Amino acid sequence: MEQILQYLPNFLLIFCRITAFFVTAPIFNSKNIPTQFKIGLSFFITMIIFSILGLTHPVSFDSLYIVAIFREIFIGLTIGFIAYLYLTAIQMAGTFADMQIGFGLANIIDPMNGFQSPILGNFKYILAVLLFFAMNGHHFIIDGIVQSYHWIPLSGNVIASKFQDGSLTMFVVRSFTEVFSVAIQLSAPIVVSLFLTDVGLGILAKTAPQLNIFVVGIPIKLLVGLVMLMLLIPGLLHLDLGLFQKMFARIDQMFAIFT
Repeated sequence: MEQILQYLPNFLLIFCRITAFFVTAPIFNSKNIPTQFKIGLSFFITMIIFSILGLTHPVSFDSLYIVAIFREIFIGLTIGFIAYLYLTAIQMAGTFADMQIGFGLANIIDPMNGFQSPILGNFKYILAVLLFFAMNGHHFIIDGIVQSYHWIPLSGNVIASKFQDGSLTMFVVRSFTEVFSVAIQLSAPIVVSLFLTDVGLGILAKTAPQLNIFVVGIPIKLLVGLVMLMLLIPGLLHLDLGLFQKMFARIDQMFAIFT
C-alpha cells in the first residue's frame, strides 16, 4: 500500500497530461476513434513514460496537487492544440477557395470531427490526413508529448513563470498568425485564378451586355476551380509536407521556451 501511494501521484499526473493531449491532438481527437481506445492508449503510453521517469520528480498528495493536475491538463491540451492548429490551416484554405468557387453554402458533415466543413476543405483535409499517416506524423506528435517531460517536468512552476513574462502568450499568437498565413498561401492559386476569371467575366459583361453573365459565370468559375484543383494536387501534397514540418518545428520551439 505504501508503494502504491508513493507511485500513484506521479502516475496520475502523467496520465492527465497524456489524456488531455489526445483530446486536442490531430487525428486522435477524431470522433471516429472510440473513447475506450483513447483511454487505453493513454494508459499504455503513461505506463511507458512512468517506467522511464519513475520518481525522478517525486510528487505528493497535498494541497497543491489539484493545481498540478490542472497544470498537466493544460500542458497536454496546449501541445495537442498547437499540432491540430496546423491541420486546420488546410480546411481554412479550402474555405477560402470554396467561397470563390461558389461552394460556400454547400457544406458537408465532416465524419472525423463531427461538424460541418466546406467541400474542398474536407477533401484537402482527408488528403492531408492520409499523407500525415504515410509520413508517420502520428509517431512524431506522440514522441513530442513523450519528450515534453524532458522540458516541462512534473514538478516546478515553469508554466506560470512563462505566462507572467508573456513568452507563452506570444508563442500562441505567433502560431495563429503563421497558420492564417499558411492558409492564405495554400488557397492563393485557386483564389487568384478565380479572381482573374471574375475580371474576365466582368469585361465580357461590358462587351456583350446581351449575355446573361450570371448564368454563364457560375459554371465557368466551377470549371476553372476544379481544373485548378486537379493541376495543384501534386503541389498541394508538397506544401502539406512543408506544413507538417512547420508543425513539428513549432512544437520544438514551444519546448525551447521552457529551457
